[in-house]
Amino acid sequence: MAKGRVPTRDELLTFIRESATPVGKREIARAWNLKGDQRIELKALLRELRDSGEIEADRAKTFRDPAALSDVAVLEIVRVDGDGHLIAVPRKHDEEKDGPPPRIEIAPQAVRGGPAPAVGDRVLANLKRRGKDAYEARIIRRLGSGPRRILGLYEQPAGGDGMGLVSPTDRKVRQSFEVRPADRNGAEPGDIVWVEATGGALSRRARVVERIGPMSDPRTVSLIAIAANDIPVEFPPAALEEAERARAAPLGHRLDLRDTPLVTIDGEDARDFDDAVYAEPDPEHPGGWRLLVAIADVAWYVRHDKPLDRAAYRRGTSVYFPDRVVPMLPEALSNHWCSLVPGEDRPVLVAEMWIDGAGHLKRHRFHRAMIRSAARLTYNRVQRAQDGAPDAEIAPLMERVVRPLYGAFRVLLAARDKRGALDLDLPERQVRLGEDGRIAEIGVRERLDSHRLIEEFMVLANVAAAQALEQRHSPCLYRVHDQPDAAKIEGLREFLGTLGVSLPAGPRLRPADLNRVLHQVEGKPVARLVNETMLRSQSQAVYSPDNLGHFGLALARYAHFTSPIRRFPDLIVHRALIAAFGLGEGGLADADKGRFTEFGEHLSMCERRAVAAERGAMDRYVAAFMSSHVGATFPGRVTSVTRFGLFAELDATGADGLIPVRSLGQEFFRHDEGRQVLVGERTGETFGLGDRLRLKLVEADIATGGLLFEIVEVIERVERHALPRATRGIRREPRRPVAHHRSARDKGSRRRR
Repeated sequence: MAKGRVPTRDELLTFIRESATPVGKREIARAWNLKGDQRIELKALLRELRDSGEIEADRAKTFRDPAALSDVAVLEIVRVDGDGHLIAVPRKHDEEKDGPPPRIEIAPQAVRGGPAPAVGDRVLANLKRRGKDAYEARIIRRLGSGPRRILGLYEQPAGGDGMGLVSPTDRKVRQSFEVRPADRNGAEPGDIVWVEATGGALSRRARVVERIGPMSDPRTVSLIAIAANDIPVEFPPAALEEAERARAAPLGHRLDLRDTPLVTIDGEDARDFDDAVYAEPDPEHPGGWRLLVAIADVAWYVRHDKPLDRAAYRRGTSVYFPDRVVPMLPEALSNHWCSLVPGEDRPVLVAEMWIDGAGHLKRHRFHRAMIRSAARLTYNRVQRAQDGAPDAEIAPLMERVVRPLYGAFRVLLAARDKRGALDLDLPERQVRLGEDGRIAEIGVRERLDSHRLIEEFMVLANVAAAQALEQRHSPCLYRVHDQPDAAKIEGLREFLGTLGVSLPAGPRLRPADLNRVLHQVEGKPVARLVNETMLRSQSQAVYSPDNLGHFGLALARYAHFTSPIRRFPDLIVHRALIAAFGLGEGGLADADKGRFTEFGEHLSMCERRAVAAERGAMDRYVAAFMSSHVGATFPGRVTSVTRFGLFAELDATGADGLIPVRSLGQEFFRHDEGRQVLVGERTGETFGLGDRLRLKLVEADIATGGLLFEIVEVIERVERHALPRATRGIRREPRRPVAHHRSARDKGSRRRR
């Protein structure tokens, strides 16, 4: 066998850190086929790494990563991943100090003498390393469960002898908990508190361990969502110090684009500006354009495995509430050094792209550059300018900046329509808070061409980033949106059939097939119903190193590149591009190249967590807004049908809540899943998806965000066609006494929007 070469310092570190077991000098020498003097050189390199603390040596003269876990450890099972695997963390892991925990997957196995392991259990386990930050754990024995924690509203019922009562904010937890005076821990009636259940799994006793805030304070609404979803709020001091030490990036070898009139276009209330755009005609392609999308160079400031990096990775994304933002990065970066404020030099990563007259991406280049934003524009101002009413700041920019942007946008929009990207029309709810912190108004966010312009520029840059990394055979964290599940498509086809709308046969559809249905119902009363039902049939978009394409956008490859201030996946893509194209410091570390599966799982979880928190906060704000209207009636429509009742949404506010099945009438109701209706067994009366109703608000529970309605009258029923088999999917629901309906706090599962 030919003589090998001595590994570099980084190669040797990676080999040792990714080994499932400690490795000796002989193993390393065999792996690189080292001979004679090369082994002496290897020994010196190993000694250097050991002395620097980057590896550890044991008595058997084998080497290991000092950050690796022991072979036997106490673990806490914390969650179930998307594939149903139990995931654990080391019991004494300090995330603020040690960074994100490694992935520890509990191996499927029988546990003698007790129940199967579950979330909340503490276990003693053997660990086998499967990668740098991945382990498989085999349980030796179960050590017990940690105290059960519940977030709830603390109250003191009259005549309760000082006993408190905590009602959970989670609608799925239907049990209230008693708190003795000695266990109040300073809680006052009306406080949102964390309690720990005491006295076993079936006990209704609990003690207060933390006060979140009074329910009377509107700011507590967001705090409930933050606490319930374990959103990290405080940055570690080391991360804040690192952010405060940041300074202006030097021009160095960056491309100087400070004389190019790039502009930012954002919402009226935006505080961070992480993207700037520019377009000009491309003389090489008639009707084509050269586009620049400049994105804040976060990778320059947030370096691998530093405190800022670890804190941002733990958060994964910024989280937006009506009254606050929980940012992924400290404000010293997100609102200053990484914000493309006008008139200031700012470092960026630029996607330079050329499209032809048909909107096809012909070529692209990525640069590290320095820009000076020409203006901070807003969607409303830019749209008014394009419509013929520019203000004094925009008027001088019309010919060189605004009109070329819209010219390129029209080409990109035509290309989007031609490839058949899914075109769902779903209004977005928008709230405005008053000076007292409570909702003053609920409306629908206006959708302008200026919004779509920025979206199309960002989509093109995201496609270019994915293409560029593929061309360099670099790891890429894709944003994937898989084909809809075959069972969901069949359910959608069956439902559309009840409306007299057909969907092509077969389990695999194209977005264009769905668009034809949307165009068929456009302008009809069922249009919104069909849009929402189609949305629920879609797969969930996730981050993954495996490219499955993006079904909704009808794209073969797609990655998130355009928002590294608020999304960690974008920062990973930036680092990959910097490393792949040799663009200087801050590129993807060798240690991270094998972690993309872990990145995808963790960051997808962070996104789901953020969405759940934002949705929960919005529900509670709306419940607070509606609480002064209990007893009033409103027009609305049915948005979901379940065996336990109907979910309905009010026309004016978008507030949604439950109509319990027991409130529908004095008879049994059957659930017809195929037709999405509840059918009265005696009268044959039906209530179904899309029906317009006048509803009375019966209850508004601010702590849970739950609303309860009763039907006052049917305004209009959706016309439905019979299915070939009339009994398909029918369930019989027992009638319950109307007078004893459960409260909004106790209702069952909520629909997903």
